[in-house]
Amino acid sequence: MELIENDVRVRQADLDRSGSASVVGMARWLEDARLRLSLRRFERLVGRGGFSRFQILFVGQRVERLAHAGRTGDVVRVRTGIHRIGRSSFTYEQSAAIDGASVTAGEATVVLRGARGPLELPEELIADLSELQSSDTPRSPATDRAGPERRRREHYERFAPLRARISDVDGNHHVNYLAQLTWYDEAIAASALDTVDPAGHRTILDLAPDAYAVHYLGEVTYPGDYEVGSRVRDDGADTLSYELAIFRGTDCLGFADATVSS
Repeated sequence: MELIENDVRVRQADLDRSGSASVVGMARWLEDARLRLSLRRFERLVGRGGFSRFQILFVGQRVERLAHAGRTGDVVRVRTGIHRIGRSSFTYEQSAAIDGASVTAGEATVVLRGARGPLELPEELIADLSELQSSDTPRSPATDRAGPERRRREHYERFAPLRARISDVDGNHHVNYLAQLTWYDEAIAASALDTVDPAGHRTILDLAPDAYAVHYLGEVTYPGDYEVGSRVRDDGADTLSYELAIFRGTDCLGFADATVSS
């Protein structure tokens, strides 16, 4: 059993307005490392046609910025392991460091889906994943179970309209899960625009999220017009929490929790 380490480089697009890597940029580092994993047995099974057609879909992810860091060209060491293997899904657990200092941690749960719904993980994939399981893998806090109110429009105080862009669409022909993180960023920024300074000017506050926990419920497709609902809670100690959700009409396609240091 071993964790896999990969190096990725910080790109200009990973940085936020402060010049540090954003949470979305850090999520890209974790994705980059996941895509480099070699699942030898499963890849051979798929290559010889021994597994039915499938899509790899995200059902949830969590990413947390542990430190403000990152300059263009910096090398990020990402460690990846598996801490849960289910019947039709599995969960990655990851951490990343720059110059030996931890800068982010996260997890991502994926499911294999066929034409009729989730597919049972084949033995070959389970064997590959089991080699990546380790009690040394950094553990993120367990995902909270959200109540049914999070899927209802009336739960949210503000709504930001968004239109899907063709550049957001991935190989599964829906808006990519990382692109949806930028939608939640947009909703937080739109909420900040409600702030009015003494001169009567609208002021954009620099409220870059420090952490996201996201649940993906349905496919966000192109073309399409959507709304992102937001509800803010002042947790004190210079911290704000946002409850967010993507809607198409009355259908909730996903929701998220964001933490922002004010």
